[in-house]
Amino acid sequence: MTPPGGKTSWKKAAVVAVPALAAVAAMAVGMAEGVLASSFAVSGSAFQVSSGELSSKGLASYVHVDRSADGTGHPVVLLGIGDAALSDICQSAQVDTPLGTVVFKLTAGGRAGQVRASNLVIDSEDLVGDAAFGRVQLGRDASTLDAVPGVQGEAGQFGLQASEVSVSGVRSHARSATGGDFKLKGLSLDVNLSGKACF
Repeated sequence: MTPPGGKTSWKKAAVVAVPALAAVAAMAVGMAEGVLASSFAVSGSAFQVSSGELSSKGLASYVHVDRSADGTGHPVVLLGIGDAALSDICQSAQVDTPLGTVVFKLTAGGRAGQVRASNLVIDSEDLVGDAAFGRVQLGRDASTLDAVPGVQGEAGQFGLQASEVSVSGVRSHARSATGGDFKLKGLSLDVNLSGKACF
């Protein structure tokens, strides 16, 4: 039965909101626990992350495999970012619900001020942008990386690190993102059946 005009169907709203709230809770727990390097099971699909400008003191990176709850492996590049400032941030994911595919979208920064993060770890399938690196080291053994605390791979793995990095026009499809300290100015969450993704 359709509710009268101007009234909300709370049952339908709950069906849409619960998956998104669960995702927010999972992100909050991960951030509170610091650098996790995807020690948790990731969802079955990647999400979008974008920013106009990202700069950081410290970058460490190596190839990593994330696992879904069913054990499926997903190859990613683990990006450890030490002390980051972002002009803005957008994160969006498509979530299947009984009502259809919902776009869950989180935005922050912009006019509200910079987004700041320390020990930010992004498990990414790809990354696009214009980058500048300071004191870069390509091919360093991943087990010896020291630019970002706690971000190290296995001995013999290919690693990359830099003392600083600046990237403009950031676009990435990621499997997970965690941070030791995340400050989101102007945070906005949106869950919408007709919502638009970040890019």
